[in-house]
Amino acid sequence: MPDLTEVLDQFVKKHRFEGKGPLCVALVVTQHARKIGLPLNPSRLVTKGGGQVLGLGRSAVQAVLKRHGIVRLLAAEGGRTSRGSLKNMERYVILLNDLNAVGRVDLGWIERYWIACVQQFFAAKLFTLKIDHARSLRSIVSDILRQALNRQREMTGVPYAGAVLQHLVGAKLELMLESEKVTHKAFVRRIRHHSVSTADLQSGRSGDFVIGTSSIHVTTAPSEALIDRCQDNLNSGVRPIIVTMKRQVRVAEGLSENRGIASRIDIFEIEQFIAANLYEIGGFDAIRRDIAIQELVNRYNTIVDNVETDPSIRIALRPVRMR
Repeated sequence: MPDLTEVLDQFVKKHRFEGKGPLCVALVVTQHARKIGLPLNPSRLVTKGGGQVLGLGRSAVQAVLKRHGIVRLLAAEGGRTSRGSLKNMERYVILLNDLNAVGRVDLGWIERYWIACVQQFFAAKLFTLKIDHARSLRSIVSDILRQALNRQREMTGVPYAGAVLQHLVGAKLELMLESEKVTHKAFVRRIRHHSVSTADLQSGRSGDFVIGTSSIHVTTAPSEALIDRCQDNLNSGVRPIIVTMKRQVRVAEGLSENRGIASRIDIFEIEQFIAANLYEIGGFDAIRRDIAIQELVNRYNTIVDNVETDPSIRIALRPVRMR
């Protein structure tokens, strides 16, 4: 007999429960089952007017998501406007009742299953970057970081901003070194990329990127521990470089000043760190600038594909339409 995960997976596939409407129905009906028990009578889960699923709405859906640390909006109307909501409710009630009949219902586990489906639904939406000649390169980079921070706030516990920050820097370093046409053997394998969850100390690295005699530390939140690693770099004859968010530059400067090593560490905000090289690579020409941005995004996506398991942190290019 297939396990509960397989049963639900088959149900999702058969009835196409991947969209926001069906997911809202699954979350709300599961709450009905937890409140009034099984088996459910589908005729009692319909509003008096007969046109909608009882209790189906934005507030009910978001309340369930919030319990699991998700504040991102799943559906503006909570699935109420979906024409297929009643039919989806009936199909899902049949499934729950069938599972109940054979004693295989764990509603807490089933709720967590649907939460995982919601997370997958959100994960399918990539970050977007618009190539807009009217905007500065710094603002374009800032927009990507803003998207990552917003998603991180909506789905707590996932370091989206850190991942985007690290892999944008990695992509930029690759392009920069290639543009310099570095041929020395020491730079043949000059850039090594790691998933954002791989700690420097665990991997034996002195920083996120080690190039020549420099160690680059990429972080969204400078800390005392980071300054400790910078001190270790200096003790080993390695030059530490910190790349961080704009609002965190002063934090890094303050921490390094407290340690007495501020004059020995270079600290950059991410927008400046990337934009300056893109201008240089593009030769300060508008067309070549656009090409440089595209190359950066392509390199970034390749890195994500190679070292990360979450494809949602890839970036989709969206050219701005000319009026």
